[in-house]
Amino acid sequence: MKKARRITSMVMALAMMTGIMATATGCQSNANQSAASSAPASSQEASSEAASSQAEPEGKVLNIWCWNDEFQSRFNAYYPDVKEVAKDKSTTTLNDGTIVKWTINPNENNNYQNKLDAALQNQESAAADDKIDIFLVEADYALKYCNSDYTLDIKKDIGLTDSDLADQYKYTQDLVTDKSTGAIKATSWQATPGVYAYRRSFAKQVLGTDDPEKVQEQLSSWDKFDQVAEKVKKAGLLMLSSYEDDYRVFANNISQPWVDGTTVTVDPNVMRWVDQQKTFTQKGYTHKVRGQFTDPAWTADQGPKSKVFGFFYSTWGINFTLLGNSLAKPTSEGGKEEVGNGIYGDWAVCQGPQSYYWGGSWICGCKGSDNIGTIKKVMQALTCNKEIMKKITIDTQDYTNNKSAMNEIANSDYKSAFLGGQNHIKLFADVADKIDMKNCGPYDQGCTEKFTQAMNDYFDGSIDLAKAKANFEKAIKETYPELTEVKWPS
Repeated sequence: MKKARRITSMVMALAMMTGIMATATGCQSNANQSAASSAPASSQEASSEAASSQAEPEGKVLNIWCWNDEFQSRFNAYYPDVKEVAKDKSTTTLNDGTIVKWTINPNENNNYQNKLDAALQNQESAAADDKIDIFLVEADYALKYCNSDYTLDIKKDIGLTDSDLADQYKYTQDLVTDKSTGAIKATSWQATPGVYAYRRSFAKQVLGTDDPEKVQEQLSSWDKFDQVAEKVKKAGLLMLSSYEDDYRVFANNISQPWVDGTTVTVDPNVMRWVDQQKTFTQKGYTHKVRGQFTDPAWTADQGPKSKVFGFFYSTWGINFTLLGNSLAKPTSEGGKEEVGNGIYGDWAVCQGPQSYYWGGSWICGCKGSDNIGTIKKVMQALTCNKEIMKKITIDTQDYTNNKSAMNEIANSDYKSAFLGGQNHIKLFADVADKIDMKNCGPYDQGCTEKFTQAMNDYFDGSIDLAKAKANFEKAIKETYPELTEVKWPS
């Protein structure tokens, strides 16, 4: 997500363009620095631009960029103005004749950001029907875009009001707020508190109960988590699948940002994860899978033949990933989401050792769009409308960004068949207000990827810790040449 900055001189404009070009080749932080040097717009200028944009006729093509089909599925199913979806899902037709064109570039190896940055570089010169109108961003790199001039202020430029946004979780706005102007640069339909999802049958076998509250009592600290891991091992099972399965819990509870100025600081809590995973590897508590979503072994570990006790996931992970992976016969082959198909219904969730969040998707309005009115309607419907938010949750089990809607479901008799009849929304509602984004930064994705990659080699035993540290330092400086120092805990 990019934070809007108005460029007030040709020098600043060139600096911004240089930053985006560097980002397109992998140097993400150059864009951050150039954006940071741009001067903020006056409120009069922003208001004038918004009024001018909304007075002009709307374009007939709405270009939306994403890295997967999650937002596309939400849009097609819940945006009230959808008239027709193409069979190949490449376009969506709205009631007023507007054609929504979907550009989906997978995230792997920074592919989505690289292609997005290249398109943003050409945004000004692109034909009206080719300009990006909306693009999606994730928490790990949101600030990269929030600190640029390519996203619109959702209040002054797009027209959302304080009333529209009043029922959203504050952290979902804090993450995309320009620290120098106070402008909110994107909005989300989801909040993403994290939990530990465990197999009920395994919990009964190892702990004597599958009740979420009683299981939580035995997993409420890392010391207790490690003790349960030993019991799980003795039962012939595995506590975790991937080395990285609980990384986010540790990394979301750091005491300082990854980067301050040109210095990378490795937090002691991240090193605690390293110590834990090395121990887990040596004791056989984990399946030793490297990575997560792109590794077939990790996906299989969530299926019927798995011996893995549980997975750390946030809200979207339960319905968007874990549910599908648990089915013996996928829905694409005619399988149904019901008890009896694989291990559907054999899951439950509890808080786990620490509160944390994982991911989330934000909708950004792109500077240069000729569809400001449509963008406003999309944002209002899919991130501010209580009834739509409530319906998304009831239909999909996702946790949406509306406190009133979530509290109503949390205090109802709602039950998830996939989670063995548990009302997991109540748990998420308890966790969501604890999310703290103060240490989030524009380098988070790169630091996470390079750090976990380096440490995976250490866990495997192919290198020692000193070499893993050296490899991380080399990789992070190559990725972000402006970062000149790495500090480790003493």
